[in-house]
Amino acid sequence: MAVPTVEAWTLSRRGLLAAAATTLLAACGREEERTGPSGSDARELVVGASLELSGVGKALGAQQERALRITTDILNEGGVPVGNLRRNIRLVVRDNASDPRLAAQHTTELATRDNVHALIGGCLAETSLAIAPVAQQQHLPFISFAAADNITLPLSQRTFIFKLTPDARDVARALAQLIRTQRHERVGLLVASGPHGDSGVRAVTAALKGVNSDLVRSVRLPRAEDADLGPAAERIAAKNPDAVVVWATAPFSGAAARALRKADYTGPILFDPGAVAEETLSEKNTPAVEGAYAVHPISLGGSSLTNTTTAGLARRDFVYRYVHEHGSFSGFAPYASDAVQLVVNAARLAKSVDRGRLRAYLGNQITEGIAGAYSFAPIRHGGMDADSLGIFTVSSGAWSRVS
Repeated sequence: MAVPTVEAWTLSRRGLLAAAATTLLAACGREEERTGPSGSDARELVVGASLELSGVGKALGAQQERALRITTDILNEGGVPVGNLRRNIRLVVRDNASDPRLAAQHTTELATRDNVHALIGGCLAETSLAIAPVAQQQHLPFISFAAADNITLPLSQRTFIFKLTPDARDVARALAQLIRTQRHERVGLLVASGPHGDSGVRAVTAALKGVNSDLVRSVRLPRAEDADLGPAAERIAAKNPDAVVVWATAPFSGAAARALRKADYTGPILFDPGAVAEETLSEKNTPAVEGAYAVHPISLGGSSLTNTTTAGLARRDFVYRYVHEHGSFSGFAPYASDAVQLVVNAARLAKSVDRGRLRAYLGNQITEGIAGAYSFAPIRHGGMDADSLGIFTVSSGAWSRVS
């Protein structure tokens, strides 16, 4: 059965973003307040990264570090043009160990001691939400990889904060369309604890109402990585749902699928993008996730050889380099690549690495990245365009695009 494509954004929405961007860009042509370090090497663009290289988020953080170094090496081959200089990108990477307090501490150190011009990272909602207020206080542009909707809100208090991942409502609408197409009337929701899960509950509840499907039960997953997910899965299975949405990040996504199968649930499992990591398709998870679906940016499918656009060629080159260096490609990886490119674009347009000017030009980019398309504007600091999303299924232990 054919699965419908995700609804594209309306022209009026894009028009509103473009108009707001034009207004602020005109102001950026005038002298602006200068923020950030003045003692950095004039030949460098210094980018800090706070990543979950250990702890519960390591399945996501490791991919970002790989992508970060691949893209930085590519850009440094010719240098980054900033005004009348060509700068090299210098990375300052910190392992936040999936600990929000450590992530906040690193942000202060990166801003004041390492004098970074911009900060990227925070794969988990908890670490990004800890970073955001500190980055805002330091007037340090921060680009988050996490999936909670409130990372950039309220916008008046998050003027230096941006987010790359899709909005929960766009992911939920795509899942709901798949559920409607497959005629599932009773749906269970197994959802992460914390801000990422909060966004999922709100979005899935609203989206299911729009397709006349019933949310028969919503159950939170425990926070600890080594926790027993069996009781949560059994509560869902007891309601005999036609389909189950698992809204979590790896490694919880694969563990939740295993727990559901152990609880004798045999129906379809539908994931949000947080599931798409190498760990989810590991040998221990493969039997449970085979046939499962996920909504994810189209980068998960790699890049077609017939796509000769600038973005398509960049995506193909990135995937080739990633596979060559690491053996396999994961769709979550390109966020770090896109974040660095967005910072570079901002520096090039601003002709400066001043934090205030970088923030202004970050907030006015409408561009196609490797993971998908972004439309930033003064009224919107994230996430990815809805028409960059696709539906994938696990077939023979690998992700295959359905629509």
